[in-house]
Amino acid sequence: MNEIDVARHSLMIDSLLHIWGWEIPVYLFLGGMAAGVMILTSLLMMREGDRSPAVRWLAFAAPVLVTVGMGALFLDLSFKLHAWRFYLAFRWTSPMSWGAWILVVVYPVSLALALAGLGDEQVERVAAFMGRFGLGAPTRALSAFGRQRFEELRWVNLGVGAALGLYTGILLSTLGARALWNSALFGPLFLASGLSTGAAFLMLFRLSEDERHFVTRWDKLAIGLEVAVLLLFLAGLVTSGAASKDAASLLLGGPWTASFWSLVVIAGLAVPLLLETLESRLHLRATVVTPLLVLAGGFALRWIMVAAGQA
Repeated sequence: MNEIDVARHSLMIDSLLHIWGWEIPVYLFLGGMAAGVMILTSLLMMREGDRSPAVRWLAFAAPVLVTVGMGALFLDLSFKLHAWRFYLAFRWTSPMSWGAWILVVVYPVSLALALAGLGDEQVERVAAFMGRFGLGAPTRALSAFGRQRFEELRWVNLGVGAALGLYTGILLSTLGARALWNSALFGPLFLASGLSTGAAFLMLFRLSEDERHFVTRWDKLAIGLEVAVLLLFLAGLVTSGAASKDAASLLLGGPWTASFWSLVVIAGLAVPLLLETLESRLHLRATVVTPLLVLAGGFALRWIMVAAGQA
């Protein structure tokens, strides 16, 4: 009885205590993947030579992924009709305020760059489709603007993608009351993971051989960075105070140990890195196994971190 009174482990007492469910990991996963897609499509558009049709059309994937992710976030909101209040002000010290506005900026930037990368006939097809919703003229205007500012937009799109990827991790790290999340490394960790899952998403489509090699190199770099940041993150927990050590024990011998090391570290990082290395060195034919493992590992990372952080 004393534990219930002091530790408050009772929904009958804290009936209004809200626990994040599946919606938050889905939102963080899709937001991170969209960030990776934005960064990589910008880098692909900075390269010389022709781009494959897949790369041209995949530039539209980022706003779609963000929209689906925001849909999951909307389902989690307790007061859904008040969501518009986020956009009545901008608070420099609020990560949620930054995130809300970054999510809005994603749309015009990514769509302008995507339209600028299409040919005239393709733009007309998109404009004709959007014309059914009364948006044909704005689509053509956005395409014209994107073509005029194509070089600058590539860098802006890359920067917004990086900000989006960092934000998905910073959103958790600012909640210092949760010992597992109280780390400045969450931003870089989720950015590296988002870059890797974005690369995996692109590899599911028909890229040219040169484009696939380019994306694979970035994926291997992102996996390496993710492993390094994960090790620093765990080292920081085990060398900190009692609360941090207790949080670390969730992943190092506790209830989330098996799922974290098997799904995230082995299946989501080590195996894909090994497969990509073998594919490049032995000139093996690429399969969908590697990107699917990366995507599963990226989702498992967010699911485990959100759930374990609330344990």
